[in-house]
Amino acid sequence: MAVQSPSSSSSLSSSSCNNFNYDVFISFRGTDTRFSFTGNLYKALSDNGIRTFIDDKDLQSGDEITPSLLKNIEDSRISILVFSENYATSSFCLDELVHIIHCSKEKGSMVIPVFYGIEPSHVRHQNSSYGEALAKHEEVFQNNKESMERLRKWKKALNHAANLSGHHFNFGNEYEHHFIGKIVKDVSNKINHVPLHVADYLVGLKSRISEVNSLLELESNDGVWKIGILGTGGMGKTTLAQAVYNSIADQFECKCFLHDVRENSLKHGLEFLQEQLLSKSIRFETKFGHVNEGIPVIKRRLSQKKVLLILNDVDKLNQLENLVGEPGWLGHGSRVIITTRDKCLLSSHGIKKIYEAYGLNKEQALELVRTKTFKCNKTDASYDYILNRAVKYASGLPLALEVVGSNLFGKSIEECESTLDKYERIPHADIQKILRISYDSLDEEQQSVFLDIACFFKWHEKEYTQELLHGHYGYCIKSHIGVLVDKSLIKFNSDPNVSEFLAVTLHDLIEDMGKEIVRQESIKEPGRRSRLWCCDDIVHVLQENTGSSKIEMIILKYRPSTEPVIDMNEKAFKKMTNLKTLIVEDDNFSKGPKYLPSSLRVLEWSGFTSESLSCFSNKKFNNIKNLTLDGSKYLTHISDVSGLPNLEKLSFHCCHSLITIHNSIGYLIKLEILDAWGCNKLESFPPLQLPSLKELILSRCSSLKNFPELLCKMTNIEEIELHRTSIGELPSSFKNLSELRHLSISFVNLKILPECLSECHRLRELVLYGCNFLEEIRGIPPNLNYLSAIDCKSLSSSSRRMLLSQQLHDAGCTNIILPSGTEGIPDWFEHQSRENTISFWFRKKIPSITCIIIVPDYVVHEKFLFLNGKEITLTDRLFYYVDHDDDVVIWGHAFLFDLKLEQRINESFANETDELYEAFKNNEWNHVELKCKIYGRNDWSDTEEDEEEINILGSDEKEIKIGIHVSWKEKSNTEGDVVFTNPSSRKRKLDEYLFNYSNTSLSQFVPPLKKQRLMEVRVSETEEDADYFSKQFLIGMH
Repeated sequence: MAVQSPSSSSSLSSSSCNNFNYDVFISFRGTDTRFSFTGNLYKALSDNGIRTFIDDKDLQSGDEITPSLLKNIEDSRISILVFSENYATSSFCLDELVHIIHCSKEKGSMVIPVFYGIEPSHVRHQNSSYGEALAKHEEVFQNNKESMERLRKWKKALNHAANLSGHHFNFGNEYEHHFIGKIVKDVSNKINHVPLHVADYLVGLKSRISEVNSLLELESNDGVWKIGILGTGGMGKTTLAQAVYNSIADQFECKCFLHDVRENSLKHGLEFLQEQLLSKSIRFETKFGHVNEGIPVIKRRLSQKKVLLILNDVDKLNQLENLVGEPGWLGHGSRVIITTRDKCLLSSHGIKKIYEAYGLNKEQALELVRTKTFKCNKTDASYDYILNRAVKYASGLPLALEVVGSNLFGKSIEECESTLDKYERIPHADIQKILRISYDSLDEEQQSVFLDIACFFKWHEKEYTQELLHGHYGYCIKSHIGVLVDKSLIKFNSDPNVSEFLAVTLHDLIEDMGKEIVRQESIKEPGRRSRLWCCDDIVHVLQENTGSSKIEMIILKYRPSTEPVIDMNEKAFKKMTNLKTLIVEDDNFSKGPKYLPSSLRVLEWSGFTSESLSCFSNKKFNNIKNLTLDGSKYLTHISDVSGLPNLEKLSFHCCHSLITIHNSIGYLIKLEILDAWGCNKLESFPPLQLPSLKELILSRCSSLKNFPELLCKMTNIEEIELHRTSIGELPSSFKNLSELRHLSISFVNLKILPECLSECHRLRELVLYGCNFLEEIRGIPPNLNYLSAIDCKSLSSSSRRMLLSQQLHDAGCTNIILPSGTEGIPDWFEHQSRENTISFWFRKKIPSITCIIIVPDYVVHEKFLFLNGKEITLTDRLFYYVDHDDDVVIWGHAFLFDLKLEQRINESFANETDELYEAFKNNEWNHVELKCKIYGRNDWSDTEEDEEEINILGSDEKEIKIGIHVSWKEKSNTEGDVVFTNPSSRKRKLDEYLFNYSNTSLSQFVPPLKKQRLMEVRVSETEEDADYFSKQFLIGMH
């Protein structure tokens, strides 16, 4: 049955029941039922004290509905539609029906259809007597556009009404007075239901109610439906639940709204809530000594009832388990709504449909704060600035808008500004009390992580936050962060421009709540708080030396250079014996620290000096895992760091004054990341014995002439970056990097890539970008997949041939970019084209296709792949450039790549693969076409209108070359066929390339390195012949 829900927020408040002059309006066909059923129904309703309107005028079918009658419909809380045999013959009744349905949608009035002696389907589908009546109306209305629109509205209203829950009377099956009694009882239940008070001012609820009702699927009476309303405190969950309750309660036999489940279960116990549930829903009064006594009673009493149950502010799973543990506790068609701040609680109870409450938008927020501030719709324009400031402060939180607006009532502009200033310094206690409920439900470790995020990490990248806090605590805190998300305290928002970037975020007032909790630790002296984030507080503590053992984390953000120099006390950190994380992004200090506490685990300081590094020479810092000195412009040398035996990350990125590094760096056996990017004065690097090292970055060390000697096997190494250094050769000890996975070398003076590189068995990506002096590649790692030699213009022809050899390809290196020479496409590419497109046809199996594109003087700008005329979506590039932007322009290169045909087909035709595999089963041919849109060097332009596509038909110097090599990924008993000309053509050229692969490589048919010509002998000249290509012969032509 259809849902009767209000579409206007005006119908949601408790006062709505007083907006009607009548309880019931009866719509009926006078000639059918006035002196029988309808008259008896009217008397029964009136006898039960139900104020009922019935039109006592016997109007004819042509009479128009009067304004007074329309008003009586609007003034009635419930409309009863008595559908009888001849109801649809009356245009008056039909107009009345349209207005009744309109009022139900606009004012929230209810509609009860009564089918008296007719089937509901006759009304719903307008057949039988209803179809005949409407057909007659249509004859009269023909050629009258306005009348035909009137007819359309009648039909729509009949269909809508017939889909509502109502009563059906069949003559001879029951007594009429019993039937009338059921209607009276139904009406009594509906009008006796008193709506809950929702709020004085209802803003933004209309759409939210519709969204919740859509989750409830009220038209279904199958089973029991449970949904959750999730959100942080003050977000309006209770208000929304009450409004939903008011809008749908009349559709249920029993209803119960249990307020404040969390608070009442603590004060009175779950037994009290069980008693309330039975009392409110079925008027059953009882007392339980234990929750186990209540469960069987709830099951027995409610299992046959259609119940609407709302559990407000649930915070423990046992509350759900003892109130509505299983769907069978309630009757079919029942609905349960649970409001909570804890997503995990809903998931644990098996609730999958969750509505996440969200804040008000700016317009709605302004409307709410305006009504609270002025208590009326009229406003003083001079207060617009105040109202906008209040809206910004509340950040869409309804509770905050109501509290702030109420506190601004009756105040002058100056008083309002003073009040808002105070809220920004010290959050309002009423708001904090509600928001803190979620915080108080956390355990001690979870609370600590929340305070860290609230004070320091809003809008920081998720991975960075997790890694830094991991270092701070010494253990993984991902589960703690998961709890904070479930409790609606924090969220992760993605950057629309960077899909991989997830930022930690939280509501402004929740952030304020966290900071206020820390501020309350020591209101007067920040040096006695656990966390320092405010610049003024940090400067005060460092200059006045007021720190204490309470401080655990300090993060000083960058300050503009116009700010005064910080004259730090050299012993400012001495009393901070529990300081674990110190991050200083400001380098405007008069001097550095001479003492650091051994409790430190994370130290990041962009203005660190060489003198301050002596702190680590005097004693052991066993706890410190992360030492980051990026951008320290006064750092000239790194002294002995042997006092950091457990260091895992050492970074001195962009330390442009750094000249020397102490040898002790090379013996930090737990070091995993070593980053010296941009140290352009550094000329040498100490030998490395770092068995734990995973990442080594020496890029832009432009004065660095030698790669550091490797003193041990580095079995954990994953990545090395050597961009723009003066390194001329790689040492033989490079073989100690056997586990290296990614090596990137660009703009260096290497002439030879040595044979020892072949010892790097796990190396998958090798980038050699802009190595203009590189002549030979002598060592190829055995498991290499990607090799880029972009702009390596001195590369010898023998090296180019080796890189484009079938042997290297078959070994797994399927993505190669290198400068094009005069060699052309290798012989092992069976099919070649000198145009910007190439095609082939396959059947039975999807082949593995390797492509090569050689563009001597052109750039391949756009690539298109088609299967049977449909474009295949390229979720990644056909060939890619590691360490470069997608739009990089590369001239005069050869590109070898795996087409990944099967993967791309599955991605692009996920919903059409049945059709594709049907083609395989029927041995049908599938056409694949690769197109390249290319541009000449002189034709390249940044403006779209200047781009000119080049057709390659000219000399060898300017021709594009495309080649294809076919293979099969795995062996099976199924043959796969590939042809390079359209198999539907009736004739074949003698030099046509045709290959029949039956899990056998081409090398078994023909000698290597010899071009082959293939000729097909057709047995049948009939294209319809099912055995069209069944007999093929391979003839080698030398």
